[in-house]
Amino acid sequence: MKKLLVLAVTLMLGAIVLFAQSKPRVRTFTGAIMDSQCATQGNHDAGYKVTATNTAKDCTLACVKSGAQFVLYNSGRKLTYKLDDQEKPRDFAGDNVKVIGTYDSSTKTIHVEKIEAAK
Repeated sequence: MKKLLVLAVTLMLGAIVLFAQSKPRVRTFTGAIMDSQCATQGNHDAGYKVTATNTAKDCTLACVKSGAQFVLYNSGRKLTYKLDDQEKPRDFAGDNVKVIGTYDSSTKTIHVEKIEAAK
């Protein structure tokens, strides 16, 4: 009976640990909403010439219209994060933001829950 109780407790603890590890943690990411093409360069310099724009917002929107995707670019760490939601970033194109969501490291994608202007 004692062995059965120990086994049951061990299985329950194992299940709890497994469940806790499998649930992605909600995090906050900071950076600028850019297009995937300009983010590879870390700036909009070439994009301004190609799109005949002169603001980060206009460049980002023009590049996305041409087939690029919205991404979050952290210039301090030189990291680009893909965003699974391509609608929410539109209002923040070219702006510094906080993106709240979960991160999938295998695809380098943030599953966006919320985007808000950085303060």
